[in-house]
Amino acid sequence: MTSPAQSGEPAITFLHPGDPPDSFPDPALAATEPDGLLAVGGDLTPARLLAAYGRGIFPWYETGQPVLWWSPDPRAVLLPGNLHVSRSLSRTLKRNRYRVSIDLAFGAVIDACADTRAATGTWITPEMRSAYLCLHQLGYAHAIEVWRGSDLVGGLYGIALGDIFFGESMFSRATDASKVALVRLVRLAENQGIALIDCQVATRHLASLGSQLMPRREFLHHVHNLTSGAGRVGTWREDPRPTCGLVATREIPAPLHV
Repeated sequence: MTSPAQSGEPAITFLHPGDPPDSFPDPALAATEPDGLLAVGGDLTPARLLAAYGRGIFPWYETGQPVLWWSPDPRAVLLPGNLHVSRSLSRTLKRNRYRVSIDLAFGAVIDACADTRAATGTWITPEMRSAYLCLHQLGYAHAIEVWRGSDLVGGLYGIALGDIFFGESMFSRATDASKVALVRLVRLAENQGIALIDCQVATRHLASLGSQLMPRREFLHHVHNLTSGAGRVGTWREDPRPTCGLVATREIPAPLHV
């Protein structure tokens, strides 16, 4: 079901919980204002979430709102070969100020991301938290955790489908902690053949680390090609390790060939 179009905008699709998981319209029909709004409603079942990510769509809404589905244009992405590690961040890594683990504290990372944004409103509702915890249990959602001693001071989480990692949120409670998490994700991507990290929307923080804006049409082309493979479904569990091993001997940007 769709709403009447206004001001020449395509109609917004309304989804119902009983609709098939893949009942999303073409992302090219997303609104330009607000940028990328594509559909409203539905649910957060694993099947619908995976169908959404596989089409370049993600949920983003606040408590009291229906589920809102987005596919903005352009899309912020990070190609692993374009990661920018500043001199100060490189020093942080070499000094082993932190240790980094994978999939040891997924729920705690989500909670920390929500707490960081609580004052200004967060889209990580209890329903969202439960949905991503379910995807984590199914082996699709993963977290990078940054520790200082026994304290969780930074991290990020997202969804892995095929050769794309769809980043959802990150947090930092100590200098460079979220940046360290992203560096660990990039090193993991390089080892596993993940060709693209979706950052959803542009921020100054991500741009400083090498993210770029990609036209939605190009992004969707990569999503179609890169999510067609099986990928690595299951836990990525890794115990805490020092960060000095994350320092690359050289940083050479690599083009994305798909």
